[in-house]
Amino acid sequence: TAALGEETLASASSSSDSDTGGASPPPRKKHRASAAEGAGEPGASADITGLSGIVLGLAAHSPHSQATSAIHFNRSVVNNLSSSMQANGAGQGQESTELSCLNSAQNGESSSAGGTHSNGLLSSTDNGNSVGTSNGSSTGPVSGTSASSAEEDVIRLIGQHLHGLGLNQTVDLLMQESGCRLEHSSATKFRNHVMEGEWDKAENDLNELRALMHSPNAIVRMKFLLLQQKYLEYLEDGKVLEALQVLRGELTPLKYNTDRIHVLSGYLMCSHAEDLKAKAEWEGKGTASRCRLLDKLQTYLPPSVMLPPRRMQTLLRQAVELQRDRCLYHNTKLDSNLDSVSLLLDHVCSRLQFPCYTQQILTEHCNEVWFCKFSNDGTKLATGSKDTTVIIWQVDPESHQLKLLRTLEGHAYGVSYLAWSPDDTYLIACGPDDCSELWLWNVQTGELRTKMSQSHEDSLTSVAWNPDGKRFVTGGQRGQFYQCDLDGNLLDSWEGVRVQCLWCLGDGRAVLASDTHQRIRGYNFEDLTDRNIVQEDHPIMSFTVSKNGRLALLNVATQGVHLWDLQDRVLVRKYQGVTQGFYTIHSCFGGHNEDFIASGSEDHKVYIWHRRGELPIAELTGHTRTVNCVSWNPAIPGLMASASDDGTVRVWGPAPFLDSQEADGLNENCSNMDS
Repeated sequence: TAALGEETLASASSSSDSDTGGASPPPRKKHRASAAEGAGEPGASADITGLSGIVLGLAAHSPHSQATSAIHFNRSVVNNLSSSMQANGAGQGQESTELSCLNSAQNGESSSAGGTHSNGLLSSTDNGNSVGTSNGSSTGPVSGTSASSAEEDVIRLIGQHLHGLGLNQTVDLLMQESGCRLEHSSATKFRNHVMEGEWDKAENDLNELRALMHSPNAIVRMKFLLLQQKYLEYLEDGKVLEALQVLRGELTPLKYNTDRIHVLSGYLMCSHAEDLKAKAEWEGKGTASRCRLLDKLQTYLPPSVMLPPRRMQTLLRQAVELQRDRCLYHNTKLDSNLDSVSLLLDHVCSRLQFPCYTQQILTEHCNEVWFCKFSNDGTKLATGSKDTTVIIWQVDPESHQLKLLRTLEGHAYGVSYLAWSPDDTYLIACGPDDCSELWLWNVQTGELRTKMSQSHEDSLTSVAWNPDGKRFVTGGQRGQFYQCDLDGNLLDSWEGVRVQCLWCLGDGRAVLASDTHQRIRGYNFEDLTDRNIVQEDHPIMSFTVSKNGRLALLNVATQGVHLWDLQDRVLVRKYQGVTQGFYTIHSCFGGHNEDFIASGSEDHKVYIWHRRGELPIAELTGHTRTVNCVSWNPAIPGLMASASDDGTVRVWGPAPFLDSQEADGLNENCSNMDS
């Protein structure tokens, strides 16, 4: 997905296609093994020079009082903006938000520096002064000094933004003093004709723009868009004959997008304008639809000729998103609306806002706690223990405090794994390696609905729900692999598969199972096919899958926590710091957009990483023995729970309101390792 866009993917290990057999797994607990340390990922930013003088000069000469406030920028955001422009100079920004257009006032002609620009427009120079472009029009400075390419881009962006605010005199002064032009004169003329609905003149303007375009073939596409707008406006005005002439005599001869032409011809049957707008999903004749048309047309023009619409807002939003993306502790919903943020300050999330402070210690279990899992709606937490009980905890929606709701008893072997049904009505509990029973509880009533055991020789240690909530799969390390209904009836089985951990994918057909061959395979119960997906060099103790089904998080014996891309079947990350021997430790995805990863460890700590970084961003201390499982609340991003062999469950959340002196003492609860 998008979150993996810049990640470097390592090659996958060679896999074995053997279906059955394999050596017996190691015992659950053995000696510890340390994980290796790694390096961080430094970032960099660019700077813009010369902007201050331009902005101050603009403010001093502007006749508009609004100009001063309109051109104050957060230097950090502008730096990011400049960096983005230099890296993506020819990019065409497009938005689907409410449209606004520049008016028809001309602001002179744009200038260009010598050589080949990042915006793609070629020009020649004579002693450093620009003397012409590919269409022969003059582009030299009107007055003042010539701006560099990056500075010129910023000036044009400021000009476009101010023009959109209606500060036209300010824009004229800015262009005059800087020696730049907002856009090519042919583009200005084209814009005016489109906005005024002068379609024949707009078509003639395309011939002038042809020489400035990277791909002259795009003229056909642009002409098609113009004629389509012309056709629809004729239909809205009731000029059916004129519209028919455009369809037959102008659109059809283009021999472009014939499928769309057939759709357009169907609009002739619309009885009135509102019917046309509804069927065509069109705003109707006027500024809005013509602005949207211009947005589409601008994608075919180099930015040196005509700037993409609202380019300044696009770059500022990208800069804000980049700051959030690089923030180690950002754990709130992303808001792309610039009105909700300040451009005057860098985006910073404090570690005190992150779930690394112990809010509660649950001590009701009287032996090792092997597993914990929040319900899918985040309102409950289930914990399973060696003391043979499952405890259901209720999460207070306001204070996020947990209180004991009910205790489910009778698991003679202890509870080592729990799985909530998709609607959180049922909870399945499994035991350790020598347990042949599976218990299905009704969480609402506390009643046992099903106690399943196919054979005393079985080992039902893992379970996963089908997305329909009516079936589940279960298995263990003695070679049994079943699909069952809610009453424990056997629907299908797969012989000879030694299951270590299970997961059902969202398609409802594929089941992922890790086995004793140190691999994860996909099994399809409908067509009885299987395939290898992940191959590790060491035993896979447990794994979990992201909500979108793309990523798998593995706890690998003696190696630690690994992140795999299931679609590309490649190893993405090896997270460092955690101590993982042969204990069965369960890690999890968490936070908004599952940007974070948390895992227990044999060194008594909880480790948290940002998904894109291999070094931990936090180490949580407090447990006194191995941390077996970590669960991040799916509905409350600032709430997390961990289960330990010390018999406790710790609930982690943001720090309470503290003064600065008390905040300094928080480090004893959360050791930070920024990279």
